[in-house]
Amino acid sequence: MLLDRLGRPLRDLRVSVTDRCNLRCTYCMPASVFGPDYAFLPRTELLSFEEIERLARLFVELGVRKLRITGGEPLLRRDLPDLIARLTCLPGVEDVALTTNGLLLPRLAADLRAAGMERVTVSLDSLDPEVFGRMNGLGTHPQKVLDGIEAALRAGLKVKVNTVVQRGVNDTGLRELWLALREGAVVRFIEFMDVGNHNGWNMDAVVPSREVLARLSADGTGAEFRPVDANYRGEVAARHVGEGGHEVGLISSVTAPFCGDCSRARLSAVGVLYTCLFAGTGTDLREPLRAGASDDEMRSLISGIWQGRHDRYSEERGEVTSARKVEMSHIGG
Repeated sequence: MLLDRLGRPLRDLRVSVTDRCNLRCTYCMPASVFGPDYAFLPRTELLSFEEIERLARLFVELGVRKLRITGGEPLLRRDLPDLIARLTCLPGVEDVALTTNGLLLPRLAADLRAAGMERVTVSLDSLDPEVFGRMNGLGTHPQKVLDGIEAALRAGLKVKVNTVVQRGVNDTGLRELWLALREGAVVRFIEFMDVGNHNGWNMDAVVPSREVLARLSADGTGAEFRPVDANYRGEVAARHVGEGGHEVGLISSVTAPFCGDCSRARLSAVGVLYTCLFAGTGTDLREPLRAGASDDEMRSLISGIWQGRHDRYSEERGEVTSARKVEMSHIGG
């Protein structure tokens, strides 16, 4: 078992396949920064499917069991189901999942399922058209995301929904969102985090998970919810079951950091390996890969990076931090 300096195993790899997105969410890719003239990566710089498959295989040989495809918006990558089919066939892989804004799922959900994918996570921050339109930066209506969720369920995919909660922005409609979606999906509420460098994060905008749980309950106390065991060590969402036996997940990276169980590595679309969501620097795997490094050499490089890892940003976070970090649009959530 490959362990880092804090004794954490390497079990999960998140792979970004593009830095592009068809939304401009204020907490990830605000339009004021990622505008019409923003220079996205040229296709030649992106890892090819063959390169992603090879790196994923090496990570699996080192202990990774779960792969998650991210972006940007991963469904913008041409022929993505072909990559999914490659990854689901890798010996030792137990799960291949996808994080998406859902807009392209009506067109691609059936192909993803046919390629072997079993589950997707869809981002939806509000059912209120005005609130959601403002948060996604382009005025996109939430019904387009709901259509994507429905398409995924119809295709036989399991669905989780992620909602980033910001005080004074979308924190008044949380119960309505959970009630509307809980029959078909597990809804997870995420504390607003200081990812990237442009989302204007401050502690005052964070709604603690305990407050979210109270807002989800019928009596406003949260007493009806009971905690349930995690599905596996390192699961980021604390699980609770409420009325009707419906589950809700709470991701409390700010108020209850879970760095101690973090088993995730992140690979950017250009092949830079990051060992933390909040990392400022990473290690280029594309250059040695394209220079002809052998599998043994690549495994040794990856092993050394993980064994030297000691990241625990969320445990060390202050109320204000100025450290420059990789953009979330480069490595997903």
